[in-house]
Amino acid sequence: MDAKKLEILMTAIDLGSFSKASEVVGYTQSGLTHLVNSLEREIGFPLIKRSHNGIALTEQGNMLMPVIREFLQANTNLENKIQAINERQTETIRVAAYASIAMHWMPEILYRFRRRCPNVDVDLRMVDNALEPFELLQEGKTDVIFASRQKCSHCDWIPLYNELMYAILPKNYPINGRTAFPLEELEGKDFLMPYGRFDIDVHAALAQVGVRVREKTSYVDDETVIRMVGKGLGVSMMTELMIRGRTDDVICVPVVPKTIRELGMGLPKSEKMSESVMKLRECVIKFISELREKTLATAYVRG
Repeated sequence: MDAKKLEILMTAIDLGSFSKASEVVGYTQSGLTHLVNSLEREIGFPLIKRSHNGIALTEQGNMLMPVIREFLQANTNLENKIQAINERQTETIRVAAYASIAMHWMPEILYRFRRRCPNVDVDLRMVDNALEPFELLQEGKTDVIFASRQKCSHCDWIPLYNELMYAILPKNYPINGRTAFPLEELEGKDFLMPYGRFDIDVHAALAQVGVRVREKTSYVDDETVIRMVGKGLGVSMMTELMIRGRTDDVICVPVVPKTIRELGMGLPKSEKMSESVMKLRECVIKFISELREKTLATAYVRG
């Protein structure tokens, strides 16, 4: 049985559609459909039922799902053990983090951790999909994640930092000295929507005030979206880490109602933390504590 096919099947089921899964696994939608059809022929009965609402498991698929998860976890454990024996490596902590966190937080955190644990390697993996860290954690492919809070039953979550959401506007936008931007003002505007499921927080913020925008999905990185806004191609919303250091050509204003994204550290649920992971957590919490103090001090000076 091809473990890769089963991993892709799990991704499609968890996301609820082939189109969403194709963005994550790097297949075309037709290629993904062909792969699942091939898997069903190999097994001998259908696993997926399709409707206009997306995809769901058949009765037989539901019966197989717990065993498939066990198989994938066992396969991952085997691959990790083989790799460790072959490389005879020292302890390695595998970390998956959003690009913004990897850029602005991880260098300092890893510097501090290296000083405390010089013999422990850290394998940092940068991801560009909001849900991918949680998927990697569930599949046993990472030990620690840094992401924004999502609905996840297999993750022990440590809240770290609440970052504000900002409206990203062209330089010539009539902001008129305002220090906050009402979400209602986005109604009907061309909106460059972040991809990789980073639209989750944006959609939640807009839904709470009933605002509808002319959504334009942009399959580019944050910096490119900001530059597109600077050229008058639309507006957008991002968090403070996503926009840091990239604001020369745009106006960035916190939105109202106040909207935050909770960033945190995730660990495998119910697993005993290794001593090195505990020390990494201590470095992270110390770093965040100092970051909060610095942020409060800056706010006090501005006030």
